[in-house]
Amino acid sequence: MTSSVIFRVSPYLALNSQFRPRCRLQAKSSVGGDSTVSSSPESVVLNGAPPMEEREKVGPLTGGNEYAVSKIEVVEKKKKVEKEAKESLAVLWDDAYRTKSVKDYLELARFMIRPDGGPPRWFCPVECGHPLNDSPVLLFLPGLDGTGLGLILHHEALGRAFEVRSLHIPVYDRTPFEDLVTFVEKTVKAEYDSSPRKPIYLVGDSFGGCLALAVASRNPTIDLVVLLVNPATSFGRSQLQPLLPLLEAMPDGLHFTVPYLLSFIMGDPVKMATINIDNMLPPRVALEQLSTNLTSLLPRLSGLADIIPRETLLWKLKLLKSAASYANSRLHAVKAEVLVLASGKDNMLPSHDEARRLTNSLKNCRVRYFKDNGHTLLLEDGINLLTIIKGTHTYRRRRRHDYVLDFLPPSMSEYKTAFNQVVGLVRTASSSVLFSTLEDGKIVRGLSGVPSEGPVLLVGYHMLMGLELFSLVEEFLREKNIIVRGIAHPMLFSSKIEDLSSEFGLIDWVKVFGAVPVAGSNLFKLLSTKSHVVLYPGGAREANHNKGEEYKLIWPDQPEFVRMAARFGATIVPFGTVGEDDITNMILDNNEVMKIPFVGDYIKKYSRDNIRVRENEAVSVPVLLPRIPGRFYYLFGKPIETRGRYESLKDRENANELYLQVKSGVENCIAYLLKKREEDPYRNIVDRTVHRALHSPLHEIPTFEP
Repeated sequence: MTSSVIFRVSPYLALNSQFRPRCRLQAKSSVGGDSTVSSSPESVVLNGAPPMEEREKVGPLTGGNEYAVSKIEVVEKKKKVEKEAKESLAVLWDDAYRTKSVKDYLELARFMIRPDGGPPRWFCPVECGHPLNDSPVLLFLPGLDGTGLGLILHHEALGRAFEVRSLHIPVYDRTPFEDLVTFVEKTVKAEYDSSPRKPIYLVGDSFGGCLALAVASRNPTIDLVVLLVNPATSFGRSQLQPLLPLLEAMPDGLHFTVPYLLSFIMGDPVKMATINIDNMLPPRVALEQLSTNLTSLLPRLSGLADIIPRETLLWKLKLLKSAASYANSRLHAVKAEVLVLASGKDNMLPSHDEARRLTNSLKNCRVRYFKDNGHTLLLEDGINLLTIIKGTHTYRRRRRHDYVLDFLPPSMSEYKTAFNQVVGLVRTASSSVLFSTLEDGKIVRGLSGVPSEGPVLLVGYHMLMGLELFSLVEEFLREKNIIVRGIAHPMLFSSKIEDLSSEFGLIDWVKVFGAVPVAGSNLFKLLSTKSHVVLYPGGAREANHNKGEEYKLIWPDQPEFVRMAARFGATIVPFGTVGEDDITNMILDNNEVMKIPFVGDYIKKYSRDNIRVRENEAVSVPVLLPRIPGRFYYLFGKPIETRGRYESLKDRENANELYLQVKSGVENCIAYLLKKREEDPYRNIVDRTVHRALHSPLHEIPTFEP
């Protein structure tokens, strides 16, 4: 039986080579057959050697077979690259999440581990494809296995945002740690010399985390973004320590048991087996698929004995010890931006505690915890690395992060995860229904009255705790395939919020879907890029109102957003939302909470230290109780054109008149909905649930006639 493996591989790099990759090769390896490599340039220089003619052998790269180079026209390749390169991603693009699994990792690893006698080298997975124009480089530094396949579940997604290269360390390679550091460092310096304004990403998995920190400590002036996945800097406190003498004394005949032992220490087999199971499947079907996946996965674990044979495992454990010591001794010299991803159920390393230690030891370090995952975090269910990078605002193309220009639109898998799992309960309970107003004043169900061409500024009422925002964003994506960018309170982007909970949660998902901090510069950029922007003039004060202030607009006097909209000819669409009183009861408002001893003093202190958009803005913590859910209703009023009115709206009176018109439009929308919702036969959740079960999906449940 013949199998083939395809990688896009950078030219062979020796440890002491001064050569910087000039091209990438596509290597095709088939079991028991010859292999060829297609090269993009007309001639290829390998390790300083002279150009090689067509079909000249270049030596083994990833397997025991010989590879050869063939020519194609440079011009044709350039045209193909230019054609496939993109400026931006489409909304709800396919990131191929859940299409790969650990089984694919184990299958491909069989070919990657074939002995070739060569040193460590880089390869570029073909699945990564062509990244967006001006994308930064991402260098993946593997863990104990050394195959470089640890990102296999994330190749297609990461390949849109990065130029991905993975480090492959052959099974029988015995390169010392400091030489590995030098090898990676030379590549980093070459990339920096080529694009000094771009950041370079180092993703270090376990052992690779030590390697990433070591390189960062030696290159403090290079703009590095370091992602550490359960870094092995905690090896001194690891459960692996007692394993070293045991392995040295173990007879060769018993080594076959080690892979099974390691597989349960390294990760959760159930998490690995559920990676390609749709979360929306019925429980019975999901269990059947899980059983099938586990049955096929467990026999493949014996392949770990080939990936990490006894001698290699002994070497790697000693290498881990020296790597951890080297990296820990140089933490003080790390100036790079660092994001630590730590598992809560890591049975190999004390990763949770190590993340806390690194946060205190490094100058610019953040952390995200994943409490239900094991050591092999990147090979387990529920982890989409690009989503984490986006949600923590770690993705950037230049020295500083730009909330508008560095934004990557949500993928289809992110859409499903966010609205089916993260906010699924609120979404189901509220069963939102949206209306819009056509040019002739007719109100219709759906968003046909909202312009599809931007720039569009949606100006509305901020319901209690901002609960209305999720359905608004979802419906624009579902019906119009438009991402609505929210203007959010700066507190959501502050380090203090991260300190409260370092798990990847709701606030991170808000960032994934395009929220930006309140700032005139951000609104300027969004409108200049013809975006759809949602703006709440009432801000946090309106979203955290007191008793008796339900559906009351608490807007400032300054009509600044009117002038900004007119500057870009944006269409302003006023909208109202109702339903907060149908889903919650306010037991204590902010004023009453502030009267509670000690609690009020703490809130006052926190408010003083917090970022504020307005004077006298206080953190509000109302006490709420859920009630039997009613329904959320939205009405988008008649669009207001500002094109051609910029000069007239420079006049304060004219600007204020338009501002009051928008405010009145929002109030009219709210009044209309409060009256008409009484006519909705499906306002009660019981009626909606029955109708949904028997007749239609959530967004098609009937409502009142407008």
